[in-house]
Amino acid sequence: MIEINSIADLELLRESVELECKRAAGQDGQGALPHDFWESYSAMANTDGGIILLGVQERKGRFSLYPLLNPDRIRKDLVDTANNPNKVSANLLGNHSIREVVFDGKVILQVEIPRASRTQRPVFLNGNPLHGNAYRRFHEADQKLSDDEVKRMLAEQAHNSLDDQILARFDIEDLDVDSLRIYRQTHATLNPGHVWSGLADREFLRAIGAWRKNRETGESGLTIAGLLMFGTHPVIQEQFPYYMLDYQERPEAKTERRWIDRVTLDGTWSGNLYDFYRKVYPKLVADLKIPFEVRDGVRQEDTPVHVALREALANVIVHSDYRERASVFVVKRPDMFGFRNPGLMRIPPAIALRGDEHDCRNRLLHAMFRYVNVGEQAGSGIPKILSGWSSQHWRMPSLREEREPNNRTVLELQMLDLFPSGILDILKLHFKDRFESLPQISRLALAITLSEGRLTHGRLAELCHEHASDVSKTLRELVKVGFLTISGGGRGAVYRFEGTPVVSPEDVFGAQTLGRGIRVLTPDSLNLAPSSPNLAPSSPNLAPSSPNLAPSSPNLAPSSPNLAPKRDENGRLLSPHHRLPFVDDLSKLSERFRGELALIAMDPVSKGKIPGNVMKGVILALCRDQYVTVRCLASLVNRQPETLRGQYLSTMSRNRELKLAFPDSPNDSRQAYTSAI
Repeated sequence: MIEINSIADLELLRESVELECKRAAGQDGQGALPHDFWESYSAMANTDGGIILLGVQERKGRFSLYPLLNPDRIRKDLVDTANNPNKVSANLLGNHSIREVVFDGKVILQVEIPRASRTQRPVFLNGNPLHGNAYRRFHEADQKLSDDEVKRMLAEQAHNSLDDQILARFDIEDLDVDSLRIYRQTHATLNPGHVWSGLADREFLRAIGAWRKNRETGESGLTIAGLLMFGTHPVIQEQFPYYMLDYQERPEAKTERRWIDRVTLDGTWSGNLYDFYRKVYPKLVADLKIPFEVRDGVRQEDTPVHVALREALANVIVHSDYRERASVFVVKRPDMFGFRNPGLMRIPPAIALRGDEHDCRNRLLHAMFRYVNVGEQAGSGIPKILSGWSSQHWRMPSLREEREPNNRTVLELQMLDLFPSGILDILKLHFKDRFESLPQISRLALAITLSEGRLTHGRLAELCHEHASDVSKTLRELVKVGFLTISGGGRGAVYRFEGTPVVSPEDVFGAQTLGRGIRVLTPDSLNLAPSSPNLAPSSPNLAPSSPNLAPSSPNLAPSSPNLAPKRDENGRLLSPHHRLPFVDDLSKLSERFRGELALIAMDPVSKGKIPGNVMKGVILALCRDQYVTVRCLASLVNRQPETLRGQYLSTMSRNRELKLAFPDSPNDSRQAYTSAI
């Protein structure tokens, strides 16, 4: 964890972890534990953990210190309450969780709260998990969990596996005969002479966990795992109303939703998990541009990439929470594979990536797939995926949780190099020996910045998988010695090379920007030389001009104020700063195009309140292949701009479903969005 010795260190904390600052002055000014401390404690424990600083106040990104005159009293109150089950359901604080920090002669308390384990969640207050007594972190605020969310957490807490429950009034007749037959044939082929091969269907199902007897009650019947694995779509939806499977192959490395091949629940096949796997896996590996290996004259069908894709598909199936509203979704594009399953992870993503722990939500399903050689042993699946991608020197797979609008987990496997070829050569030419002497994480940071035009803490952490505090220290050191500049603060901080142009709303909508020409931005146009006098100056003639390696933001020529803004045939604003047009004024759109947008937005306008996933789909459709300002979006879907931003746009942007036209001005009232998926 970052050592706090200055205000700058507080900035590092704010970038790297969930941070909450509380003045904790008390009525007498001597210091007291704030009443809302335990709400933040519950929220952080139920989300991703974090740090609460007592004796610090943050307003608009500025920190002020209010020294605690009696820190021992606060510490005692904190420990006593944490151990009181009538106030807090779980004490997560260890010996080193509460730390007294002194700088500038002032004392504050740092309280580090870990993410609660599955068996501890939900962490709730006042002896009752329901009725608003449990919280989560949302937009740097503490939000009450709904009773439904709490009940799902309690179910996760109580059951090591969610798929071993015996289903009343379900029987073998509810299974798809062909699915079970093909599974049995596959198992017999892979395991010649296996004792299970001679069993009747019911006994075979009992052997693999699809049929079970409760010895305490005498009840026997089909398990949830058996129904999901071999059932039919209509019967499965009787138990899981939101059950949905979807595979799409998209033709281009673009975020559009057009597909050329699809497998979904359309009534043409059984709709169970086993058949979904059998249909989708061959499509995933078809045309894979990975050569097969030959060992001892024998062709090896399983390359590391094939193993990784097989494991990823099995993972998305066996780790899904089929009670959630989100669907199982798999997408194949020329540049990447994406896997999304309903439900959050049972262990933190960082730990899952290391393979240190394993906590499968559906253990019987996991076993059933392993019986036919699909899926790895517990804990080795994610490392197999990482190994497969590393063997091709592709970008590190991205694994993340998304909590809005529904709980889900996303794994992205990009078949792209970490950055375009030539980027490292350019940096070596500009920075000479200084670049070679940098740590690997620093060189990676500079390469990403040159490749993408900007860098954030989250982006670097995603690609290097270093500890968040190490990422913060690296970025601040690069700024300190002059390699990068910083704008903004906290988790919104953006790092660039000196001289990189930044497009603002004024550049697109302001009268002073009309008619500007474009100069192509190349690494030459970036002032890459560190500003520190101790560093070797760059030579502008060393770096070859390469538009393909340039960041996307153009450097712009002076404006011509006499030119009127240009619009396309639909009435959308054309800007030299962006490739896509802007819907910035509905009154300027053609009647035909305005009607098309109104048709897309018909549901939220005519029905008022609609499910969150439906509204998301409408927003993505409206923003496809164009930027739409927040005010125009709000008008189209009949919502208030700030309500729409708070409920959908901000979260969709963070989850990379929407892309901002002005990423350095995320809260500007003129912000515009385009679909990114």
